Parts: sequence; structure tokens; C-alpha cells
Amino acid sequence: MISIIGSGLVGSSIAFLCAANAIDDIILLNRTKSKAIGEALDISNAIPKNSDITIKGTDDYSEISNSKIIVITASTGVYLKNRNEMIDAQVKMIRNIANEIKKNCKSPIVLIISNPVDVLTYFFIKETGFSRNNVIGIASALDSSRFRYLLSKKIGINQSQISDAFVLGEHGDSMVPVFSNTKIDGKNVLTIINSSQKIEITEEIRDYWKSLRNFKSRSQFGISKNTFDVIYSILNNQSLLSPTSILLEGEYNQKNVCMGVLTTIDSKGISKIHQSELDESEKKSLDHSAQIIRNNIESI
Repeated sequence: MISIIGSGLVGSSIAFLCAANAIDDIILLNRTKSKAIGEALDISNAIPKNSDITIKGTDDYSEISNSKIIVITASTGVYLKNRNEMIDAQVKMIRNIANEIKKNCKSPIVLIISNPVDVLTYFFIKETGFSRNNVIGIASALDSSRFRYLLSKKIGINQSQISDAFVLGEHGDSMVPVFSNTKIDGKNVLTIINSSQKIEITEEIRDYWKSLRNFKSRSQFGISKNTFDVIYSILNNQSLLSPTSILLEGEYNQKNVCMGVLTTIDSKGISKIHQSELDESEKKSLDHSAQIIRNNIESI
């Protein structure tokens, strides 16, 4: 069973993808019960006719007890300037959710979407004591999708021609797109773009959410699809290479901080943390990003 805490744009979009692909039973949990019920009633009509999965809306945490995967998309509000502006309220929220999950579900794999995702992933682990391999912040995969899109637009190619384009670090203003490993038809991207274009793309990735909000209230489909991919890989034990926010214990010379690094995901959750080869400027940027997250954690 998949339980999704938060039935807003992102939570309901993830539920829709899970239902339409009939991958498992779904619980939609929301503090406003009628919202969860309404979304479940709508999404139930997307379940394939030959499927026996179910979807239910509720505000009762006891309903999540049999969950293999729990996805947290809940929020206390909508951020306008940066992902940290509601950090105190968001940390309070994640602590409350963490305690409800710990009380009602013994050993789920937890996917955290709520922002600031790196900080909330950290506090969720500290509150529950769950294994770091089973608490996964989902955001750097979205940033990497945006990296590929912006590269394809800048160079004038299809995204399918781009490989190994990953974004590491904070899901925020210090995120680090790793150009040194990115390839276009097998050729390193730094032989194709110049330093000015590299800076432009970096700034555009970091500000993508702001640009998007010029046209709609906030993003939902990109993060929902990236989250669905993780859910699918866990339930079907299919290895997925993806950057995720995880508690570091010495990797990248960082400890006691969660940030986006390249990982392999399967039925166990995080089965491997990859130590990506970075150039010197990327190493410095990643160290800086880790410190920004650590400062935000220590501000609580």
C-alpha cells in the first residue's frame, strides 16, 4: 500500500499516476478530510477496469498502518521568495507527521517532497530514528530534469541526447549542476557550451520555480513523475539511478546533514550512495551547499 500525506496539487498528482498505473492500493491522507475524500473519488475513475487496486481518502493516521511506502507532500502554506521562508512551521509539521507515522507504521520507506526538503528529511530521521536508507528526500531528481531541459533548449537538441546530467546539493539557491560529467551524444558538455552559458544555465535551474510561477501557481507534474518513478522502482525492485536527499555519514566529507547526492534505489530504499567524480569548483560548491543546509538546520 502507498500512503500519501497531503492531497494538494502534488499529492493528488502522485496518487493519480499510481492509480492510473495500478501499482498498489492508495491512501490519501489530508488534515481536511473532505479534500482527501474528494480527490480519491475523482482519481478512482482513473483506475484501469481490469485492476483490483483501491484508493481511499481519510484524515485518520491509523489507516496507513500497512504502508510499504509513505509519501509526504503536506505543507503549512505556499512559499513565495525561497523554500526556507516557512522553515519553522514546516519543521514543526514534519515532526508531528513523523510521530504519527512512527506510531502507526512500523517500517515504511518514506519519501519526502515537502520543502525545505533537505532540512525536513534530516528532522524526520532524527524524530523517528528510521534508517537513513528508508527516508528519501525527492527533489534533486526534479532539478536534474530541469537541467536536462534547459541544456536541450540552450544547445538546440533533444533531451534524449543528454546523459549523466545530475544536480546535487541543496534543493535551493545553492544547488550544484554537475557539468563536468554531463554528456551530449557521448561528448562532454563543457566542450560544447562556454563559461557564460554554464553560469546562465546554473542560474536558470536555481530560479526555475520562480519562472514557472509567472505562468501557474506552482509546479506539480515534474516532481510527481519523479516521485512516481521512485515508487515504481521500490515496488517492482527495479534499480533506479537518481539523485536524492539522504543523511550523509562521511560521503563527500559530510556528516550529519541531508543533501542531494547520486543514489541507487530499489526495493530496499537506498541501496547505494555513489561518490560522484567532481571537478574542484563543483567540490567547493557542494561543500558550500552542505554548509547552507547545515546552517538552516541549526537555525531551528
